[in-house]
Amino acid sequence: MNDTQSVAGIVAVALVAVVTLAIGAYGWRFSRTTSDFLVASRSVGPGWNASAIGGEYLSAGSFLGVAGLVLAFGSDMLWYPIGWTGGYLVMLALVAAPLRRSGAYTVPDFAEARLESLQVRRFTALLVVALGSLYLIPQFEGAGLALGIVAGTEPWPGATVVGAVVLGNVLLGGMRSITFVQAFQYWLKLSALLVPVLFLLGVWLGDGAPSPAEGVGGAAWADPAATSGGSVGPGLYSTYSIIVATFLGTVGLPHVVVRFYTNPDGRQARRTTLVVLVLLGLFYVLPPVYAALGRLYASDLVAAGKADSVVLTLPGRMVGGDLGTALSALTAAGAFAAFLSTSGGLTVAVAGVLSQELQRRRAATTVRDPRAGVRPFQASAVVALALPLLVALAVQGVGVAEAVGLAFAFAASTLAPLILLGIWWRGLTDAGALAGMAVGGAAAGVAIVDTWLGTAHGGWLGVLLTHPAAWSAPLAFAAMVVVSWLTPHRVPLHVDTTMVRLHTPEALPLDRGPALR
Repeated sequence: MNDTQSVAGIVAVALVAVVTLAIGAYGWRFSRTTSDFLVASRSVGPGWNASAIGGEYLSAGSFLGVAGLVLAFGSDMLWYPIGWTGGYLVMLALVAAPLRRSGAYTVPDFAEARLESLQVRRFTALLVVALGSLYLIPQFEGAGLALGIVAGTEPWPGATVVGAVVLGNVLLGGMRSITFVQAFQYWLKLSALLVPVLFLLGVWLGDGAPSPAEGVGGAAWADPAATSGGSVGPGLYSTYSIIVATFLGTVGLPHVVVRFYTNPDGRQARRTTLVVLVLLGLFYVLPPVYAALGRLYASDLVAAGKADSVVLTLPGRMVGGDLGTALSALTAAGAFAAFLSTSGGLTVAVAGVLSQELQRRRAATTVRDPRAGVRPFQASAVVALALPLLVALAVQGVGVAEAVGLAFAFAASTLAPLILLGIWWRGLTDAGALAGMAVGGAAAGVAIVDTWLGTAHGGWLGVLLTHPAAWSAPLAFAAMVVVSWLTPHRVPLHVDTTMVRLHTPEALPLDRGPALR
């Protein structure tokens, strides 16, 4: 990348950072109480909330990683965007409305209210912190990669800039500020992919529209059957594991779940989910186009181990000149918006859990103060960002989309079984929930650590550890069910009242009793 492109990219990144902080400062005007910081006082409508969910959900793995994976490994990797979108069908059908009706602020709040167990709450809080940190790491890695391509820097400046901007927004206004920021950043990310791809397709058509299958690897790149090994085999197993991780993992992501608490009621939560499906569908059409064009114009990135950079590289290579520089700057701005929005949502989710745990230790008179939770929330935000930032700077070499995929596998093996069974099965017990989350978390955790260490495994062992969700998630569900069956005396005393509250529409004239928290 030449000096002009570097300057343009740096300016674009700086503008995104400044606008993000400005929008966050605007949100500060409306952030006064603990409820504002945690769930935006449950007043976010479907349109705003769907845009905000799209903003935070389309992370580094979506903006850079999908195109890189499809470029490097072929059409089998399209299951990632399909699964990341399809996960919201599960949210729509099974989770969104009941979860909002629970009245909880966080996943640990829901877990304690549903199972009437302080131990389940504490363990769930630990998993939320671990999962949030795991998901933050690829955001920081992607930021370092993007700024390195734009300005030729080491990884740490990009990661540090993202951390500083996110922290500023979260400290200013919590969920209120982050909602405004993420809604803006969804449309910025969509534009940052859509506008350049129109020019790239024009260049491709001007070159005689060669087929991407003519690139390195030939037709096998576009044929899923060529890489899945037929009806059985490691390739097909990996596909099924990706589907399990992405469909179920969405349900267990704390920064996604917490956004449904911001809707006024369950009906609005369902409407939000429908709009999210449309917004994600629009976005995910674009990364595979970059991957296909990368087959023809940037196939060397695969051999160099830089497939994740194809979105940032193509405009400069294919268009060139001042227009190519401007388009490259736009993609750099979109990439940073992806890192900022997802990091912000994760930080709010993790800080909310940490601050709620701190609040429980305060005197009852202090908790009644509507601003009592603001300072603990702000202090927790610093902790929530610092740890994953340090890990991201220490651990390099794991692909962005691969790291995000592992986070989804962990969510599918821990919080997803708790939420799904907690909503739909009255027989779930605290012992069963603890056993399932422990078994699933340990299974997925071993695979994650092994991948981070870069241990080389051949055959099925390597495949099972690279894509653990297909075995770790069923193991978690099975442990929850079996242990709950063995401990029927531990079914919560007020489970029937709780289940009625979760599944009865708000419009019905029903005496719901006290809130779950």
